[in-house]
Amino acid sequence: MRRKRAVHAGNEIFGHLESGEPVERIRLTGGGLTAHVLTWGSVIQDLRLAGHDAPLVLGYEDLPSYLAHSPYFGATPGRCANRIAGGRFAIDGVAYQLERNERGVTHLHGGSDGMGRQNWRIADQGGDFVTLAVTDPAGRAGYPGTAALTCTYRLAGDGVLSVVYEATADAPTPVNLCQHSYFNLDGSADAFGHEIRLAADHYLPVDDKLIPTGEVRSVAGTPFDLRDWTPLRRQTEAGGIAFDHNFCLSPERRAKRSVGAVRSPASGVSLEVLTTEPGVQLYTGGYVNSPVPGLDGRRYGPFAGFCLETQIWPDAVNHDHFPKAVLRPGETLRQETDYAFRKD
Repeated sequence: MRRKRAVHAGNEIFGHLESGEPVERIRLTGGGLTAHVLTWGSVIQDLRLAGHDAPLVLGYEDLPSYLAHSPYFGATPGRCANRIAGGRFAIDGVAYQLERNERGVTHLHGGSDGMGRQNWRIADQGGDFVTLAVTDPAGRAGYPGTAALTCTYRLAGDGVLSVVYEATADAPTPVNLCQHSYFNLDGSADAFGHEIRLAADHYLPVDDKLIPTGEVRSVAGTPFDLRDWTPLRRQTEAGGIAFDHNFCLSPERRAKRSVGAVRSPASGVSLEVLTTEPGVQLYTGGYVNSPVPGLDGRRYGPFAGFCLETQIWPDAVNHDHFPKAVLRPGETLRQETDYAFRKD
């Protein structure tokens, strides 16, 4: 029996969950961009720029493909995005154990049924924006307290996709949200032809489980020095590295500022990232290998797109010298990121 849930006028039904609950697709237009957003996972399903035919993000044309195969394409993972070592942490002397959903060892992106795999509800919407909301109950995946989360996507003009996350909680708990779109600015099979620049003097080395070691290391003299324009193709060359690392932008959340950019010489499309967040996880999609076609029938293999996940540093709840990762009652977390697209 299908669960009753009203579908908002003008929105499409993208599919139904096993429970029968409908997943809506919302179309947004403005500032030269057209976006399609799903209630499931708060996913950016498609994103297009006027004058550029190819989609700017990786995604699927149907819900079953997302449910079975998506490596968080366009999603909002949480309650705590990225990794927590062993799924363990302590707050105010109380120890907690979260689900270890990554190879049975690590807690990743809020767990197997995290916010990136929940059906959010529409709190408000207009022609160029939508606000989605979800409640994460106490105890899910082992998290303390209930957290209330909202995500607002707005096409803010001049090629800007604005992403604003807000969260409150009724008990101290880690909260860290991010936008997990995989970008490709020229429609090529891989993003090696793209060039990147990040305003980060330091990065976080990781162990074999991709958990930060605790060291905050200078990028100088390393493959992580992306302070000047660098081709992503360099990661395939001798001494290169397939990125899945946090770049340290600041020791705490700050006023929104420009932190990096990517450009494709082949298409003339560029992406500038502005954010309040202290870190950005650059993931170049080395583990992508989709068995089903994506948008416009495209096949997604390794390095088909790259992520720029603006967020608190991973595993921050276990490192006192990392930016604050715990949200407490009476506080409101607010994370703002703009993805600004241009075409020459």
